[in-house]
Order: sequence, then C-alpha cells, then structure tokens
Amino acid sequence: MDPVIKINPGGSKWDIRQKVWDYIEEKNLANFPRPVHNRIPNFKGAFAACAKVLELQAFIHTSEVKVDPDKPLEGARLAVLQARKTLLVPTPRLRTGLFNRITPPEGASKEQLRICSSSQGVKDFSVPVGLDAKIKIDLMVVGSVAVSEKGFRIGKGEGFADLEYGMMASMGAVNESTVVVTVVHDCQVMDIPEDLMGSHDLTVDYILTPTRVIKTDCQLPKPCGIIWNKLDTEKLQKIPILKKLRALEEQAGKDVTLGAAPEQVPEEGGNEVKSQRKLHLSVTTVYLGGIPAGLRVSELKTALREREATPLRLTWQGAQHRAFLDYSDPHSADQALEALQGLALNGHSLQAELAKSQRGGRKSGQSSRRPKPAAAPKSEVSAPDAKSDATEKTEQ
Repeated sequence: MDPVIKINPGGSKWDIRQKVWDYIEEKNLANFPRPVHNRIPNFKGAFAACAKVLELQAFIHTSEVKVDPDKPLEGARLAVLQARKTLLVPTPRLRTGLFNRITPPEGASKEQLRICSSSQGVKDFSVPVGLDAKIKIDLMVVGSVAVSEKGFRIGKGEGFADLEYGMMASMGAVNESTVVVTVVHDCQVMDIPEDLMGSHDLTVDYILTPTRVIKTDCQLPKPCGIIWNKLDTEKLQKIPILKKLRALEEQAGKDVTLGAAPEQVPEEGGNEVKSQRKLHLSVTTVYLGGIPAGLRVSELKTALREREATPLRLTWQGAQHRAFLDYSDPHSADQALEALQGLALNGHSLQAELAKSQRGGRKSGQSSRRPKPAAAPKSEVSAPDAKSDATEKTEQ
C-alpha cells in the first residue's frame, strides 16, 4: 500500500508530525480530543486496530504487557485486561515513578474492565511498581504520530516513550526479545528516512492499523539503556526516578556523565512586576505572533526544542496570541528566526521576527528592551520548563 502522506526530501521529524496532524484534521479522521496537533492522534478505528493485538503470537505467549496511557490505545489496555494478563502503564510524564500495575476488582465484569482501561481507570486502579520489582515485559504497545513499514517511529516529540524504554532496559525489564507494537491509522504509515533516527529512538516490530497487521523486521537496534549524555540536570529534577537509576548505574561502574544543560538566566525576587531578569546587553529578542487560542506554553516549547530554537527566556502572552523569545546574541536570534520560518501549530502559521525595538540598524550588543504589552500582566517562563506546566492536566 502506497503512503498517502508524502515526505519532502530533507524534512525534519517536526515537518512529518505537522503533515500527519494536518492531514488527520483536514480529513476528519480523529475522535476526541481535537485538534490532534501535539498529541498521539485518537484516530477513528483505533479500537478495531487495537483488537488486532490478539492476533499476535507474541501477545498470546506473554504474561506482562506495558501499554502507554494514550487515548487511542485504550482498546489495547482492555484487550490485556480481558486476557487476564498483567497490565503496566507508565506514570504521566514519569513524575512519580516509571509505571503502575493496573489491578481491576476481583471478578471484574467486562464493563468494569472497560473502565479500568480508560484514562480515569488507569488512575483509580493503579499500584506503583518500584525499581526493585522483578518485572519482565514481553510485549509493549506504544503510541505514534508516524511510523514506517521498516519500523522507524516518530512520537509527538517529548521523548517519553524512548526514555521509558531506556529506563526499562536499565532495570532489566526489557531486552532484545521484547516485542514493541504501535497502533496507528493507515495514513500514519509512511516512508521515514533512516537518517532521522537516533541511537535513543525506539523502533517497533509490529504496526497495527484498522486494515493491516505489519511485521516490520526492523534492522535498527533498540536502545540498550539510558543514554545519559542526552539528558541534563534539569531532566533529572523533573523525573526523580532518573536520579535513582543514575545512582545505581554509577555504583555499577557505568558512565553516567550528563549532557550540558540549557543556559539559564536566574530569577530575582518574588514580585513579578519588580523582578525583571537581568539579561546581558547583547541579548536579542524575537517576537512570535499568531499563537492560536488554546495553545499551551509546553506545546510551544516542544516546537522550539524540535527546531533547535530554545531561547534563554520565553515570555508568554497567550491571551494576546504572542510570545517573546530572548536569545544570547544577535547571531543566535538570527539562527532562531531562520529555524522558525514556516512554523505552524494547531493548524495556524506563526509569525517570527525581531522585536520592534531591534529592527533596522541593529548592532551587536544593543539593548533588547521590549515594548510593553497592551493589556494584562505578562507571565515569564524559563524556556526549558514553565512553572505553569505544573498545573496543566496531563493529556491521555
């Protein structure tokens, strides 16, 4: 079957995601939640595709199955519970641990199992699994935004599925015999260039769609553990379980050297109006306009990371459909401007340009004092992690 979504030569992972999200929205191929941008799409026919997991010999012979908490994988979670197998689900954003075991009521009816497989049921019927638990996962089901028949997978860009697998490999919970399955709409199967795949990227062995079961025979190896130099201290702060795993691997004599953390600008004081961050005079500000209503700051940050345009500071004014991005010098700002051309989120094209005070005759080292917002006090957010993210509800 020829792919319906064609990939442009030289396209990035972000370009591929955007094409998939746009196509699914344009063709009305998804159920709630909508729009599908920045999500694992809950495509129409997901339950039928999930049911095909019962056809896999690997599923028949497994006893413990890990299934991601994404909405389109609800049918796979239900299939695991109905088969009376152990269901493990990762904790949202790995904040409180690696995964939970879903424990339905004794003698649960089909309706009770259906509730347990839902996002609410995953919360209500879960028991945390510790690092010292002796778990062997024979099969795991992950969500995808795009996947190729060769087994190359692209997620929504946050890297949790890849990191989860690396953590499980470090724990000994998975190995080369663990079967990885993804469930997608037929339109999400396309030709993905191998050069987009990194050593940390998780590949898949089977693809389930509403019409097909595809065995990929993927030739790329899966991650054999956590690649520590791709993480930084900030990631360890966000995911406490990583600290424990790092300590264990360090004791075992492994190299656990972290990568460089994004450059941070310290905050002063507690009063938002009074506490403006001190930025070096060479800092250059980029204006980002056209931000669609409903877009979350975390979604914008993901897009900035994908395009390697992470700023020193992000000032979010979502109510005014704009944001300001501070970069360390004019050259960094110019690189970011180039990277952000053509950026579209939730189906809306964003406008990236120098802030008004810096257009024309700009000199290196010139102050980047930005114009005052017309209304509403702005909230400042450090680029890698917004404080407001802590209050955002995790989407399933």
